[in-house]
Amino acid sequence: MYATWAVVVVVLGLLWRSGLLDLSLWLRKYGGVALWALMIYALVRFLRPETRTWLSAISAFGVCVAVEVGQLYHAPWIEAIRETRLGTLALGNIFNWPDIPAYAAGVLAGWLVDRAIGRE
Repeated sequence: MYATWAVVVVVLGLLWRSGLLDLSLWLRKYGGVALWALMIYALVRFLRPETRTWLSAISAFGVCVAVEVGQLYHAPWIEAIRETRLGTLALGNIFNWPDIPAYAAGVLAGWLVDRAIGRE
């Protein structure tokens, strides 16, 4: 279930950020960030479904923040990865502190869905 959830969120995230939807720039940016965090939550749950949902949420949020803080690191090898489309989607390229609340919103959404469907 979580692998499917992650794939659906990736497709929705790509559509969200594509410009095909009539969204404000703010909503396009931070909604996409929240969807990325939701995907991370789904992947954490996929990898460790037996883990309590609150611990999965904390882990996913930690991964998101670590990736964001990692954007402050600019060694040539990681910049080469970030120059690719997949590298940019996975790692981002510019540290932006307002992304952190958007990560929290995406992870919280995943945790709430999990709770609503009776996981835990």
